Amino acid sequence: MKITEWRELIKNHHFDHQFAELYGQNNVCHQIERYTSILNKALEKLDDRDAYIFSAPGRTEVGGNHTDHQLGRVLAASINLDVVAIVIKRNDHLVSYSSDGFSVKPVDVSDRSFHEDEVNSTESLIRGIASKFHEYGVIVSGFDCYAESDVLPGSGMSSSAAFEILIGTIMNELDNEGKLSSIDIAKIGQYAENVYFGKPCGLLDQMACSVGGFVTIDFQDKDNLLVEKVPFDFANSGYVLILTDCKQSHADLSDEYGLVPAEMKQVARVLGHEVLSQCDMDDFLKKAKEVRETCGDRAFLRAFHFFHENHRVLDEVAALKNNDMDFFLKSVIESGDSSYKYLQNVYPPFDTKHQSLAVGLALSEEMLKNKGAWRVHGGGFAGTIQAFVPKDMVNDYISTMEMVFGENCCYELMIRPFGGIQLKK
Repeated sequence: MKITEWRELIKNHHFDHQFAELYGQNNVCHQIERYTSILNKALEKLDDRDAYIFSAPGRTEVGGNHTDHQLGRVLAASINLDVVAIVIKRNDHLVSYSSDGFSVKPVDVSDRSFHEDEVNSTESLIRGIASKFHEYGVIVSGFDCYAESDVLPGSGMSSSAAFEILIGTIMNELDNEGKLSSIDIAKIGQYAENVYFGKPCGLLDQMACSVGGFVTIDFQDKDNLLVEKVPFDFANSGYVLILTDCKQSHADLSDEYGLVPAEMKQVARVLGHEVLSQCDMDDFLKKAKEVRETCGDRAFLRAFHFFHENHRVLDEVAALKNNDMDFFLKSVIESGDSSYKYLQNVYPPFDTKHQSLAVGLALSEEMLKNKGAWRVHGGGFAGTIQAFVPKDMVNDYISTMEMVFGENCCYELMIRPFGGIQLKK
């Protein structure tokens, strides 16, 4: 269909059901306006040609705080904030990506070589994804694209992974009839980020954005990841997932983030292994004195967090499968407490004046105790906190957070049941 035909179908409510599944029934009207706006801008940039529409979501981490880099277990979910792309196929191997937020140089994906000058760039991700597709026997034909995203950068929602899954989904559908699985698409995105972009990330973000819904991953066997979708109807749980941006900068925190996996791996080496998922809690406790003397007390506590958090993911998954919301919320609170006390990633140790995540957690506990759940979200030290808020308390919760952290600091989310997709008539 041409862009104008897509626009008319959307305006005439032909996609309301798909929008309700992707974004929630209450957001259908907003999405009609949003997609219409994106199509209008695409029309200006790309002309009225046959087009395809793709979407890839952001994600939220639910359980397994700082466990993935130790090849442990995680529980994550895709969310109803996403990047949407209007795509027109071409046949000269050129990918031209434009966005309302930033500009990208066209990438000739027939050149699969590593470009030093593209490190840390969007172009590197496009080239890296296309290169990995070639290893799967898929030759990328190229496309023109206009995209917009409401996945917030620096929020722990993984805007970069959403972009990678978007590009991978486009290439998979246009040139490969959708034959690769969502897990393959996630691995391709990670490869591009590791090798071409130059960031040694794990696979959590890409997998959560690609698979859709609640997903649990066991990373212990790197070559044979255990990935399982967890069936749970969050929309009818009686709770709303809210992320609050506590308005503290991530700047100058790279060392703090790096020390978490480094200290955990120090402990693992004392126990005779590379990462903590290969270690045993009993052996860890028997060697507590040696661990403390060799690695220090914070490393000991961070390892202590890992062992319990890694098992806690199993409890959270079981609770969702059993539709036991009370036990699930209890586990979420325990996860947050462990991150605060033992992992120690709620605020950096060098800045006692600014502890915005701790303030957000304190306010959440005051309001939600015996009613909901709260925890640090993502890497920690700055950024966002996560809360599961009863539906009848949402307005009061948001008002309190906005009073402290400013207007529009809260993001009211739903769990999206689909990862990267192509919208179809």
